[in-house]
Amino acid sequence: MTYALIRYHHDRHGLLDLESFAHAGGAHPELVPRLVALGLLEPDRDRAGALWFGPAHLVRLARIQRLRADFSVNYAALGLVLDLLDRVADLESAMRRGRQRPWR
Repeated sequence: MTYALIRYHHDRHGLLDLESFAHAGGAHPELVPRLVALGLLEPDRDRAGALWFGPAHLVRLARIQRLRADFSVNYAALGLVLDLLDRVADLESAMRRGRQRPWR
């Protein structure tokens, strides 16, 4: 088990603000709004328009960073690759449950 060594700014729902999210994800704070503009991250917004990120967003950010670093996937293709990876995960999950066969 690991524990954060810094205090993150979060709201009552446990969401991280932009700076805390970027820090927690190891990303530059200027990159995160770009990923939002590209539709690669879909955070919540408060009434003032501030971005708020949950744990699932950290997982997605890590996946984006791995795809960029390990496979040199460009920003234009990231959305497609992420959608395909999500689809594969859904199909594998369905197969494990035995409820449906994705090839039918």
